[in-house]
Amino acid sequence: MKKYYSTTVQELGVNVHSFKEAKMLIMFNENAPEELREYCILHRGNELTDTVQAGDIFRLGSEEYKVVYVGSEVQKNLKNLGHITLRFNANEEGEGLEGSLYLEDKPIVDVVPGDEISIVKP
Repeated sequence: MKKYYSTTVQELGVNVHSFKEAKMLIMFNENAPEELREYCILHRGNELTDTVQAGDIFRLGSEEYKVVYVGSEVQKNLKNLGHITLRFNANEEGEGLEGSLYLEDKPIVDVVPGDEISIVKP
C-alpha cells in the first residue's frame, strides 16, 4: 500500500461528535476559522502527494474505510486547507457534494488527539 496523505489530529472541537449521528465528520487544518473550530477535527501536517480516488483506503485512527466517491473540490480543499467533510454513508443517496469524501457505511471510530489520518492506494 502506498500512503499519499498523512496528517495528525491536534484537537477535537467540542461539537465534533454531534455529527456522528448524521454519519459525518468535518476536518480542517489547525488554522480553521474560529467560527468553525468547534465542529472540526483540527489537524497538522497536511501532506498530500497524489490524487484521491474511489477505491483508495481512508484511515481514521485505527479504522479503515474504503473511499466510495470523491467530490470535485476534495483534492483542492484537502491540499490547500486540510478541509473536507467525511461522509460515512457510501453515497447511497447519490448526492455527490463537492467538498465531501464519501466513505463506506460503517461505524465511525472515536478519534483522539495524536491519531494519524491517512489515505493509501491499495
